[in-house]
Amino acid sequence: MTKSCMPPEPNTRKPEFKLPPKSCDAHCHVFGPGKVFPYSADTTYIPPDAPKEKLKQLHDMLGVERVVIVQASCHGTDNSAMLDAIAHNKKDYRGVCIASDEYSDDEFDRLHEGGIRGVRYNFVKHLGGVPDLDDMRRVVARVKPLGWHLVIHVDAPDLVEFEDLFAGFDLPKVIDHMGRVPTSGGIRQQPFQILLDFMKRDDFWVKVCGSERISQGGPPFYDAIPYAQALIEVAPDRILWGTDWPHPNISKFMPNDGDLVDLVPLFARDMTLQKKVLVDNPARLYGFNDK
Repeated sequence: MTKSCMPPEPNTRKPEFKLPPKSCDAHCHVFGPGKVFPYSADTTYIPPDAPKEKLKQLHDMLGVERVVIVQASCHGTDNSAMLDAIAHNKKDYRGVCIASDEYSDDEFDRLHEGGIRGVRYNFVKHLGGVPDLDDMRRVVARVKPLGWHLVIHVDAPDLVEFEDLFAGFDLPKVIDHMGRVPTSGGIRQQPFQILLDFMKRDDFWVKVCGSERISQGGPPFYDAIPYAQALIEVAPDRILWGTDWPHPNISKFMPNDGDLVDLVPLFARDMTLQKKVLVDNPARLYGFNDK
């Protein structure tokens, strides 16, 4: 059954925290417009159109200069909307695609030339659950020579069930949304402890975004702070941050993106850490040129 998504908060407030120059939103999306970039026939949800122009307006408001657009399942393996957005600013935009082993080598080369630097796999149940693992292994083997990384979107229990699978991939791995661990489970819950163990390895990264997804208390999502702080403490050089705009499939708390920016100095409590998370780490992983 295909469902509709709530639209993002239309009245983004200007955050109190001023992002440092060259800050990167390392997790956001573009959707459509559907008349130009149709949604997949297999999608489990239809989002409101969220084209590149609206994304740019949001980033201008927040003070974001660099962007990583993550392909979402509603567009399936057709990465056209994302590639179109990147093409308008190839210096400051990168992308993470959804791919298939049916792609030709030329298609993977075209994606790389278009600014793609990673491939994403969804394990979350509301997006269809566990992907074809054989296809996943084949695709990972094909993108590794390109210098790409693997982005993994999971429900918290997947960190337990697929711990060995994720650890076995021999390329950098990025876990979305702090592993979607519910704050009701506490810091000691098994999925979060596995995530912390992953972060002790040099080949794992994590995004301290999705506070609105793991929060049980609602805005301004302060109950997510200890989780982000713990991850940053373990691996400050392999942490990314993003808005997740336009927040597809939010069922409870549609965030104001100004609130999400104002969580950053609570996650990373000094300017050195903030610069790592917002500027240095994404520049290193995605190849942004500081010159």
